[in-house]
Amino acid sequence: MAHTETMHHEEVSVWPFVIGMGMLFAPIALTAYFAWQNHMAGLVLGGLSLILILFGAAGWANEHFTKDREHGLGALGTYFFIITEAVIFGTMFAAYYTARVTHAHEWANWVPEGISLAMAGLLTLILWASSYTIWKAETILEEEGNNGKALKWVFFTFVLGLLFVILHVNEWKHLWHEGFTLSSNMYGTGFYALTGLHTSHVLLGLIMQLYCMWLLATGKMTQLRPTVLRATSAYWHFVDFMWLLVAGSVYIIGTLGV
Repeated sequence: MAHTETMHHEEVSVWPFVIGMGMLFAPIALTAYFAWQNHMAGLVLGGLSLILILFGAAGWANEHFTKDREHGLGALGTYFFIITEAVIFGTMFAAYYTARVTHAHEWANWVPEGISLAMAGLLTLILWASSYTIWKAETILEEEGNNGKALKWVFFTFVLGLLFVILHVNEWKHLWHEGFTLSSNMYGTGFYALTGLHTSHVLLGLIMQLYCMWLLATGKMTQLRPTVLRATSAYWHFVDFMWLLVAGSVYIIGTLGV
């Protein structure tokens, strides 16, 4: 009887150790800066922590794209991450609507004149367009394997996302100058908390898109390795969907009765 011997090969990578050392230095840096009042040591250790984490992450990613075989689990991990993010948004929505109901009689007095439904509509159109462009990039890469065209559509998505952030921050600036601040009233707290939380997710999405563009430009992402773009696309669609809920809450329901 013939016996087949199965060889199991394991790769040993140094990069998780580098990232782990960076994570180790982070709390030490905070302790040195705030508890020990040694600001110089805290800044040095904090900088070292950041360098190790970034260097380790870059090295690990490069190792994956040059040596490893893609298992396609990155998108699945993103889906689970999106579920946890939905819980965070849900908590914020619960707090906002509790305040909206509790202070219903005085809420109309808190709405500033600068709140613009037209601006909310424009921001919505921008994100809707960006959902199409990221979907187009993903489709081109997986069906055609054309990195150049996929890169172009990811770039279009990045420009639209950046435009959203610029317009939104400009709106915050005008509202803040009107006296509508985070601490002015419950509406102000809810408005900036929800829109700020959403914008932080937009910024993360933009960073992911920059990473995708680099992978596409260097040829590390291909038709056979589309997982990073697939995960980025799923996350961006989630961000766009959450904007509909955020905008509907703070711009439409938040201004009802005014």
